[in-house]
Amino acid sequence: MTGASDGLVPRRVLPLALERLVDDPVVLLEGPRSVGKSTLLRDIAQRCGAVLLDLDDPPTRDALATDPTPFVAGIATVCIDEYQKAPIVLDAIKAELNRDGRPGRFVLTGSTRHDALPAAAQSLTGRLSRLTVYPLSQGEIAGTNERLLEQLFTDAAATVAAVPTSATTREQYIARVVCGGFPLALARSSATSRNRWFDEYVRLTLERDVRELSNIRQGSLLPVFLQRLAGQTAQVLNIDRAARDAGLDHSTGESYMRLLESVFVIHRLPAWGKTLSSRATATPKVHVLDSGVSARLLRLTPEKLARRDPTSLSELGHLLETFVVGELLKQASWLDGLAGAGHWRTRDRDEVDLVLERDDGALLAFEVKASGRVPGNELKPLRKLRAATGDAFLAGIALYTGTRSYNVEDRLYVMPVDRLWSG
Repeated sequence: MTGASDGLVPRRVLPLALERLVDDPVVLLEGPRSVGKSTLLRDIAQRCGAVLLDLDDPPTRDALATDPTPFVAGIATVCIDEYQKAPIVLDAIKAELNRDGRPGRFVLTGSTRHDALPAAAQSLTGRLSRLTVYPLSQGEIAGTNERLLEQLFTDAAATVAAVPTSATTREQYIARVVCGGFPLALARSSATSRNRWFDEYVRLTLERDVRELSNIRQGSLLPVFLQRLAGQTAQVLNIDRAARDAGLDHSTGESYMRLLESVFVIHRLPAWGKTLSSRATATPKVHVLDSGVSARLLRLTPEKLARRDPTSLSELGHLLETFVVGELLKQASWLDGLAGAGHWRTRDRDEVDLVLERDDGALLAFEVKASGRVPGNELKPLRKLRAATGDAFLAGIALYTGTRSYNVEDRLYVMPVDRLWSG
């Protein structure tokens, strides 16, 4: 896989952005730093004949922050990279849209969540269409067109039967997990070089992006807090424990958690189905957005994850879940008509790792297994969710590191993890 992604960016977002420009005055591409947003924006600007403003360029940023109006007034389409570095531009955009609110006027990129900027969150209400740009999906890396979610919603049984076997090995899955999906990390020539990139990415995100967003106290403890959260990836979120272990109080830990979400390092996966049963819990799970970053934060190498001792098996299980949930959420972000995503957990500790709900109420449910086989008793949580949701439950899928796809029983299936990107 080394070097396979050199020059790649998350291309699946491109047609979605161009499509939204047909109807929406402003399209915002938001996602973590170094994910390929700037390259996407240059492509969009070229296709649309737009003016491109890069706010990572100090003279451009200073000029626009001083008086943004000349940069946006009367221009057919303007593309602004890293707009959050001069958020005053949003007021100028709002004024310009009051004069001419045609679709396709502005495309913005940002490495901070729009709703984390208080002024920005209100400036363009009703005129802004947001698209999340995730790290590269495995299909984008491999050059395949992933349609698994779309196919499962259409006909799960036929989808499972279409590709009966897989040749991907456990070691190959581990390699993908620790590499993650950042283009610049994937382009590195060795694991040592890639780890240096991950370290620098984390440092810059915490020292620049977070500090631009908030004047935080006890900033030296933020990397420690992030590492403690990474240790909870794919588990029920316990902010108190992570804060305590990092030497922070609860309120500071909650504040730091929101900041890490705002710069796309951490993802809080909400509980789903709280109204289904009084036994369902409301506590979210936490995932590091990129499995490669998570592995590096925890100093987990392919060699360590390949071991068969209980600790290594548990660590691989959590990282593989974070990897798979990330891939599924990427595919979900490309589909229209999805109402929500979350995990389902009961007080009896039955748990489904990810539930995706369509606008019409139809459900897909996923369990992630790091083992090469899935005994029938491990499908109990999917059976319980099927019973609780009835006809809305289209399919429950256990994704595992084995080689066969098969139907277990009514609407319950087992599939290799690589079906996410292999067709």
